[in-house]
Amino acid sequence: MARVGNAVDVTTPHDLDDRFRETLAALTAPEQGRDPAEPVADGVELTGAQALDLFDAQVTSRQLDLAGRWLRSFDEGFYTIGSAGHEGNAAVAAALRPTDPALLHYRSGAFYCVRAGQAAVPAAAPPADDPGDGGGLVDPSGAVADPSGQASAPATAPAGAGPTGPAGPRAITGDTGTPESAVSDSADPGGDGDAAGRESARPERPWMYAGAARDVLRGMVASAADPIAGGRHKVFGHPDLAVVPTTSTIASHLPRAVGMGLAVERLRRQERAGGGVRIGGDAEQSPWPSDAVVVCSFGDASVNHASATAAFNTAGWYDHTGLRIPVLFVCEDNGLGISVRSPQGWVEATLRAKPGIRYFSADGSDLVQAYAVAGEAAAWVRRHRRPAVLHLRTVRLMGHAGADAETAYRSPAEVAADLDRDPLVATARLLVEAGVATGAELLARYDDIGWQVRRLAEEVIGEPKLAAAAEVVAPLAPRRPVRVSRAVADAAARASGPGAAARAEAFGGKPPELTGPLTLAQSINGALADGMLDHPQMAIFGEDVAAKGGVYGVTKGLRDRFGPARVFDTLLDETSVLGLGLGAGLAGMLPVPEIQYLAYLHNAEDQLRGEAATMQFFSRGAFRNPMVVRVAGLAYQQGFGGHFHNDNSVAVLRDVPGLVIAVPARPDDAAPMLRTCLASAAVDGSVCVFLEPIALYHTRDLYAEGDGEWLAGYPEPGAWVSGHVPIGRARVYGVGSAEDLTIITFGNGVRLSLRAAATLADEGIGTRVVDLRWLAPLPVADIIREASATGRVLVVDETRRSGGVGEGVIAALVDAGYVGAARRVAGLDSFVPLGPAARQVLVSEEAITQGARTLLAR
Repeated sequence: MARVGNAVDVTTPHDLDDRFRETLAALTAPEQGRDPAEPVADGVELTGAQALDLFDAQVTSRQLDLAGRWLRSFDEGFYTIGSAGHEGNAAVAAALRPTDPALLHYRSGAFYCVRAGQAAVPAAAPPADDPGDGGGLVDPSGAVADPSGQASAPATAPAGAGPTGPAGPRAITGDTGTPESAVSDSADPGGDGDAAGRESARPERPWMYAGAARDVLRGMVASAADPIAGGRHKVFGHPDLAVVPTTSTIASHLPRAVGMGLAVERLRRQERAGGGVRIGGDAEQSPWPSDAVVVCSFGDASVNHASATAAFNTAGWYDHTGLRIPVLFVCEDNGLGISVRSPQGWVEATLRAKPGIRYFSADGSDLVQAYAVAGEAAAWVRRHRRPAVLHLRTVRLMGHAGADAETAYRSPAEVAADLDRDPLVATARLLVEAGVATGAELLARYDDIGWQVRRLAEEVIGEPKLAAAAEVVAPLAPRRPVRVSRAVADAAARASGPGAAARAEAFGGKPPELTGPLTLAQSINGALADGMLDHPQMAIFGEDVAAKGGVYGVTKGLRDRFGPARVFDTLLDETSVLGLGLGAGLAGMLPVPEIQYLAYLHNAEDQLRGEAATMQFFSRGAFRNPMVVRVAGLAYQQGFGGHFHNDNSVAVLRDVPGLVIAVPARPDDAAPMLRTCLASAAVDGSVCVFLEPIALYHTRDLYAEGDGEWLAGYPEPGAWVSGHVPIGRARVYGVGSAEDLTIITFGNGVRLSLRAAATLADEGIGTRVVDLRWLAPLPVADIIREASATGRVLVVDETRRSGGVGEGVIAALVDAGYVGAARRVAGLDSFVPLGPAARQVLVSEEAITQGARTLLAR
């Protein structure tokens, strides 16, 4: 920190380190020390042993921050947002169990270290009748605190714990490319004396957090050996620690946390109730204990984000209805969102005002208070299965990130005030004043951990990085079509064999294959019911889907067959609907949320882009959120809606890497495509969007009124295998000779194109109509084959010219070296207006026939 008189202008790693040393050197221990097994102060739960190990976690986190700045100074590190000032979250981790799933804020270094220590030293299981309030808090040293706060005997130190030799080189500091590798002037490199020359009585404790430190450092240097993201991003996450990676810092992970809490409770009830009628295997088990608490941390600025508002509202809404959601929100409040201040008192007022969410508050710089309040909050959530928020007041040290110039928005006095509340200094002062350790002993420990972190940093620098595109995208969206096909075949065998009686019972003795030709909506309904029978972990939810059966009747009758635990209405918020699905998928369920209209998706689309699609990518497939999102969309509704009910914008979906987008046009495609999506989600963890053309839901005719050509029978289970539709495979219709023209289309365009092709056939023109069926991934091989068969391609795109599906089709043709003629007929770059005016901007049958004639005249 640069000093101006007694004020502070800016905090630097070197000066932060110097201040810590100066402060510890000035601390005076009492004449009578305390036994580390005893509470660190009278009337508190935290023991000296626990405080020492939490200090180690805080020091490790601080040294990792310093290492990040050092690595960046010579272009070997790529992430400098640190946890300095937030090390009080170590107490939150200590108050939870290592099996409690955690979604962590990016300043959670100390929390991550403690969690790694908890997992290394398992806590004793609480008694069967223990509701979890107070008991089972894990001491990072290996002791398990009983409800009175007394620690039992420490467990054996974890195998592979870091070395505990004498104090080595000074902590990593500095603002340039030169590491501070020399031993400080007053330190004894031999470890025989402290800074004042006195004999050191520093406890020889193992360093429990070497593994955590290596994990974090690997993320900083983008090492391919990083155990969570594999070099794709620096995130806090690990499948063995129940830490779910979050790539967002603005609260978009909060709706997922609510979904995880809801899923934990629903799975517990489903397990107890037996899950109802089903023909598939046993119900999926949650990866976490039934009494788990979901913890989710975020910054104070995130309180204002729409995603946070949605999550709080959803948790409170469900709590108001009596449905329990065990989520502990942790707001780490340092008063700043990069450079924007949170108004004084705003965060507390906002959090206190959230209905249905209990409020707790603690000073993150006070380890004793933070531990006690975090324990109280966690115990309350665990016992009552209800949401709560812990408002943890913190400070920010060393700015937002390495490139942040604090002087642009903070006064020297403000920076100095935060430095005075440094949680690392506060914990050291607590230990010294309690007589648990001397300042010299803690400084030696600080230097020892700094040396170990430096050693690890130098090791991970040389680890391999991702060096090929195939390596980068490998976990993005795994596709195993053979396994998906086998899953469909297995479902068919169960439905026609041992599960036939249960299936007949579920359908009231009349399965859909016996009900005659079906509409698109009826076919989807039948496939959803078959999916519910075969996937015990499957749940259908959304706005109006239960009692009403959806605004178009697509889910009609499903709640009556499968019960309100598996088919249920949600509140009217798309962000929350998708968040519930994301959390449910992580918890082992197969969620099928419905977005009522495509236009309603756009205010929540980041839940698909930033949360759903990134999960496997940033966890190397260790975590996944299988999901099939049903969306009613596209245009051509007659006499209803305007833009919000006739939205033809899908560009934002096609831009999401790894997302599967299915668009069934015909009833006989809808059921097999939905089965494929469900199987792909279950087998590969795919995130699928099943985009259902509203205008075709109840369409019955194709060419003439009453012809019934748009209806189709529902295949019996014995035909599911032969009718299987793999992801990325198109359907081709031949009209006339099918030799003159290829029309490539999808959705409503299929019906319009088939009608246009019939008109062209009367003129002697033979047409191939290609129904893409899948907008992502596009069926490129089918596109090229069918285009080459005629040499003339007309792309009929009911979306817009700019950003529409047609652009992707034309690009695929160009990339493949197609040399024939091509033309597009697409919707205008306009929103869809109300009433007859819609015809002016949408593709028409007449436009298709005219486009074909123009193409053939070339």
